[in-house]
Amino acid sequence: MFFSEHFITTLILATLIIGYLINSLAEYLNIRYLNPNLPHEFSDVYDTDKYTRSQEYLKVNTRFGFITESFDLVILLTFWFGGGFGVLDTFVRGLGQNSIITGLVFIGILLLLKLVISLPFSLYSTFVIEEKFGFNKTTPGLFFKDLIKSILLSLIIGGFFLSLILWFFESFGPLAWLLCWMASILFIMAIQYIVPTWIMPLFNKFTPLEQGPLKEAILRYARSIDFSLTHIFVMDGSKRSGKSNAFFTGFGRNKRIVLFDTLIKQQSVEELVCVIAHEMGHFKKKHIIKRLVVSILQMGIIFFLISLFISQEGLFHAFFVDNLSIYAGLIFFGMLFSPIDLFLSLILQISSRKDEYEADRFAAITTGSPHHLVTALKQLSAHNLANLTPHPFYVFLNYSHPPILERIGALKKMGNTLKGLTP
Repeated sequence: MFFSEHFITTLILATLIIGYLINSLAEYLNIRYLNPNLPHEFSDVYDTDKYTRSQEYLKVNTRFGFITESFDLVILLTFWFGGGFGVLDTFVRGLGQNSIITGLVFIGILLLLKLVISLPFSLYSTFVIEEKFGFNKTTPGLFFKDLIKSILLSLIIGGFFLSLILWFFESFGPLAWLLCWMASILFIMAIQYIVPTWIMPLFNKFTPLEQGPLKEAILRYARSIDFSLTHIFVMDGSKRSGKSNAFFTGFGRNKRIVLFDTLIKQQSVEELVCVIAHEMGHFKKKHIIKRLVVSILQMGIIFFLISLFISQEGLFHAFFVDNLSIYAGLIFFGMLFSPIDLFLSLILQISSRKDEYEADRFAAITTGSPHHLVTALKQLSAHNLANLTPHPFYVFLNYSHPPILERIGALKKMGNTLKGLTP
């Protein structure tokens, strides 16, 4: 036994509570850091009322997030120390099924409980908060249709992959973690093709960008940087939300650029080309490959650690479960791993913020128009009511992108150097 049940209980409990307190502190600091004076950089896209509204949007979401996080923590601790895991394990074992079916039912019930508990909060966020601030376009029917599709996909894809993991750990002893790692690599690579081709169209309509000045400008830019691109799609993001975005997905011949219809309506051709240049910059700078490799390595480490802890009695006793099992061990290890996961996420976010600066620089240099990227970012932030002045500690904990004012500052310096933006 590596650690006693008391050490494991203390470690996980301390991680949960300290993490909750740190997040609460960051959210408090973020609210206190709000500046009622509109930054001069945004005077051309914000008026006083809209800027005040953006700050109110942040306050409402922060308060709601605090309530949600507090409720989730209380429910988890109550279930844990009330012996919920042990009761559930006894129940699923009593069904008399084989270990893999038993494991799928055990984990499935936990996920179902989490879904039921979170559903009222999701409904309130969508139909009260997002509705109040003019973002929600989702109907109740569409909301529940999306929910049902998500559940079915989780059952099919997640159930298959989880069954494979349980089978490997039960059948192949010391080599199980390596087989799980290999399977996860194949799974990740397959998902890169399956998601954009078959899964995403289940939720949104993807229409090829029609011929015209925008498509011609995008293809002309792609040729200028030797970027092979045949798929440019417009996604009906307005079906669910008034917010805007663009993203890059897929690999090889399957790679595609996707623009929200809401984004196209609010940006000029030059601005949209700069937004897409930023997305292409992630590919050309190998950020996507780097993140994929990091994810694969991280999964290998996780599976190796699982193989070390999954049969430790102290881990199960910490959760008041008497019988050892692979399926429960996966859940318990996930909670034990949370301190390391938090540390890794901070490192990955630092790297991600660096990548965003690089993609901005790539877009600015290759288009020769940092000014249009600045105006595009400003309009996107204003349209989405983004927080313009986040607290540095909150950024450190939660931001995968640099704060918008810092991105604009970097682009303006670059613009001065390139003589593409007046001082």
